[in-house]
Amino acid sequence: MAKNSNFYPVILAGGRGTRFWPLSRKKRAKQLLALDGKQTMIQQTVARLLPMASPKQFWIVTNDDLRPAILKQLPKLPKPQVLAEPMGRNTAPAIGLAAFLLLRENPDAVIGMFPSDHVIADEESYRSTLERGIEIAQSGENIVVLGIRPNRAETGYGYIEAGSFFKGEALHVRRFTEKPNAEKAATFVAAGNYFWNSGMFLWSAGTLANALREHLAKTAFLLEEIAAAFGTNKFVPTFRRLYPKCENISVDYAVLEPRSAKGEEAGEIYCLPADFGWNDLGSWTALHEHHTAKSDPPEGNIIHSAGGFVLNAQGNYVHAPGKFVATVGVTDLVVVETEDALLITTRQHAQDVGKVVKHLDEKKLHKLV
Repeated sequence: MAKNSNFYPVILAGGRGTRFWPLSRKKRAKQLLALDGKQTMIQQTVARLLPMASPKQFWIVTNDDLRPAILKQLPKLPKPQVLAEPMGRNTAPAIGLAAFLLLRENPDAVIGMFPSDHVIADEESYRSTLERGIEIAQSGENIVVLGIRPNRAETGYGYIEAGSFFKGEALHVRRFTEKPNAEKAATFVAAGNYFWNSGMFLWSAGTLANALREHLAKTAFLLEEIAAAFGTNKFVPTFRRLYPKCENISVDYAVLEPRSAKGEEAGEIYCLPADFGWNDLGSWTALHEHHTAKSDPPEGNIIHSAGGFVLNAQGNYVHAPGKFVATVGVTDLVVVETEDALLITTRQHAQDVGKVVKHLDEKKLHKLV
């Protein structure tokens, strides 16, 4: 596969991964962990995109806590292109800053927005889908989202309602719905024309910049001023002064929802159905499901330990490296041990682990977060 000189992967890596506490912490968040193999999640994200773009075309948006570790894990990427947000402002300012920076560097730039913590099973299919999306993004003021065919009524994902065909497999997007309740999610799945929003988007730098100017004018103005200082000694102070003034909003709410509200006849937003084996590993439960699907372990137990004993135990996830672990008569538990913390929950309640981090923040137990 030939590299595309106009394709710029922008990887968003500023999240804390609170649902993976106690393994995920402020300075070693989920994306810096090797949850699926020897490489960390962000290393995997970069590696599967390298056949499409050279290291100098990558941009990472993270924070001050994680930037040193990311630079260490990704030594071939240009250091100035690993940007540390002075304050988290959600995805619209993060990807918007990349758009204004790249517009100055290459007017023909096509941006791919990628989370840093997804798992992709079929990387060749993944890259082929991206190539089709780049073509659509280049052909006009078009926004392309990769949509995952749902296999269950998941309430933790956003949904895309697709309309008529545009080109080949691409579908017009009618609307986005963020995290519906169980009843509505079941209706969406049964309808057959809804897809999970993967959080992966493609658009030209110009398209995104214009969309932000239209729908998020104040923030767009600030981002343009920050971008204008890039490469000078004024960049860091300008970044730190102006970025916190940007609106705290996701690109989904800021751009995609108002654009899709214009109706299908307005075009512009397209969904590419994706069948490349996607998992966003959003919780310990999702990680358990991912590993059991890959390896089909006895009785569905995933146990990372120095040895163990299992008796009448099913569907458990245990992470206790260096320890002998005995699981006896327990079902669907999640047990994660670190040097200073121990998590015990069930797979059913693993989505609530982030509330532990919120409690620790409120109690100012900073060493544990």
